[in-house]
Amino acid sequence: MWSLPLVRHTDVPQRVTENFILSGYRFPNYSLRQCLASAFCPTNETGNFWTHFLPIFVFVFHFLEVFTWEGAPEPSSPFFYPFWNYFLGVLYLLLASSLAHLLNSMSLIIREICFFVDYGTISAYTVGSSLAYYYYIHPQAGTPEIGFGGQNNSQKKGLNTDEEDWNTVSSRTLFQLFFESLYIPSTCLVAIICVVTCCNTRQRWRKHRYAVRTLVFLLPFFISSTPVFYRLLSSSANMSSSSYHLFSTMAAFFYRHCFWLVVSAIFNISKIPERFSPGNFDIWGHSHQWFHCCTFLSILDELQMIKVEMRALLLNPALVLSSVMPPRLPGPSFWSTYGVMVLLQGCIASVIAWFGWQAYQIFAPEQKKLKGL
Repeated sequence: MWSLPLVRHTDVPQRVTENFILSGYRFPNYSLRQCLASAFCPTNETGNFWTHFLPIFVFVFHFLEVFTWEGAPEPSSPFFYPFWNYFLGVLYLLLASSLAHLLNSMSLIIREICFFVDYGTISAYTVGSSLAYYYYIHPQAGTPEIGFGGQNNSQKKGLNTDEEDWNTVSSRTLFQLFFESLYIPSTCLVAIICVVTCCNTRQRWRKHRYAVRTLVFLLPFFISSTPVFYRLLSSSANMSSSSYHLFSTMAAFFYRHCFWLVVSAIFNISKIPERFSPGNFDIWGHSHQWFHCCTFLSILDELQMIKVEMRALLLNPALVLSSVMPPRLPGPSFWSTYGVMVLLQGCIASVIAWFGWQAYQIFAPEQKKLKGL
């Protein structure tokens, strides 16, 4: 089991091969034990596994730091419901990606299902991010249940003039209606569309599958980031020093988050560096490993951005626009956070089941032939 046979790209089914990766392939008939053992053997999937498995522990460390803040509510407080959903979204993404790369050599059918699940968790992550953005970065973000209040007039005067802009007729028409009624449903709908599209790339558009998968997730990024875009575009020069520091810190993390996403997309589409030296990056250093690393760095900066907004809510609500804006966004509830994620997961599971059944019908005969080899 610890001396696993590896083969070249000419010795495995064509759909198992990756562009410019010539060796280090596992034949798609491994047992579960052999797949698990391959995490500690040099294959072309070993780095893909570890570059998303190890970051789980880094993410958990930075996530749990929030609960050590002075004055923070209990972890079970409704204030943290969106944050826990964001945590679950990231955890599912990293864990599913790791296992997809580790277990995909069990069979051609399991390979397809592994990556269907991977696409589904990416979409779940985008909705988890949207819930965090909605309740912590939304222009009216704030949770009345925390019990903060009583800001004095001097605090109110020091706030961003976005408060006035938000309550104008045009702002209410363009933004408030979207945020209050369409934002979360839109992110869920787009997430499902992304899963369907990415699953389709397993059978269609295979020549441009990496470009399609990368570009299709631009849509949920732009939709979910709407609260951040609003904050950035409606900033004012009349901020107090503390408000400006909060704004600049949040903006810096968001710009870094975008930077790492762009770099990860470049790696995923371009297939650099193996494109320029086929065979020399088969095990370590190929583009998908760099894609994983850059994706995680973008998530880490996103986490820090969310934490900046959460800390402002907890320590100084006057810095958050919602603190003095009537009406304030209702606080998160179990059904508006966990309920949304459970409903979404049910829809995604249905999509995966449909494509999984199609994959079974297509690859079951071929898999029987491979077992006889």
